[in-house]
Amino acid sequence: MPEKYQSLVEMLIAQLGGGLTTIIAAVMGRLMWHTTEVRRSHRKKFFGKELAWECPLALGMAIIGEGVAIWIDAGPLLRPTIVGSLAYLGPRGSEVLFLRWFGAKIEKDN
Repeated sequence: MPEKYQSLVEMLIAQLGGGLTTIIAAVMGRLMWHTTEVRRSHRKKFFGKELAWECPLALGMAIIGEGVAIWIDAGPLLRPTIVGSLAYLGPRGSEVLFLRWFGAKIEKDN
């Protein structure tokens, strides 16, 4: 009896598991960013040496994104979205996002 899935994420989690789905989301986020950089001519070609640096960055952002998703108590269907978004932003973009959020929180508390 075939199972019915409401979304692609549900199917990926059921077939591959949550950990692999998280990795896929992070890699896709970094590939989207890398593609944008190539289109803007900030990188010469898609399959260059810069692409190799995206793999460890994607894994690191997957761990950070999963931690953030757990911290905000996101459901299993929302976690890959958070991971992919943070992976797209990368470490610098995530830092800016965090500092803006933290600054707003500090000002609200004062």
